[in-house]
Amino acid sequence: MIECFPPIIDEDSRILIIGTMPSVKSLNAGEYYAHPRNAFWKIIAKLYHNGVEFSNFAEKKACILSHQLALWDNLKFCERNGSLDSNIKNMIPNDFETLLETHPHICRLIFNGQKSFQIFKKFHPQLLEKYQQFVLPSTSPANAALSFDKKLAFWLNGLEL
Repeated sequence: MIECFPPIIDEDSRILIIGTMPSVKSLNAGEYYAHPRNAFWKIIAKLYHNGVEFSNFAEKKACILSHQLALWDNLKFCERNGSLDSNIKNMIPNDFETLLETHPHICRLIFNGQKSFQIFKKFHPQLLEKYQQFVLPSTSPANAALSFDKKLAFWLNGLEL
């Protein structure tokens, strides 16, 4: 069994970005989206950090929070061989009901890819009725069908308040 990270969230967060489960590279590094080819932090840097690459994970977290964003993954625990979402088995979901109750300013859910949305819908369908939501293209390097610029355009639209 692998375990996800705690959420990055504070009392000012308004948009919750939801992934599936950290990759092997991320788990080894101890931080969200650590794979160098994952576009997530490049997108965040382009939109909120003047396009400047982040120097460390603390800077990434500070940027997320300073822009009223939050970050968490669908699954608390799962089994997975490698990093592909398609290999996930024996899912145990995170408690989004409690997280959202204790962070009432969240008004939008952003799903990092279709698989993230599918998992959330399976375990928390009632929450989908309460929040505005966007299912955005996965930032994973496995999603090579879209260019960075196309991913960026989708993410810009989903993150605009």
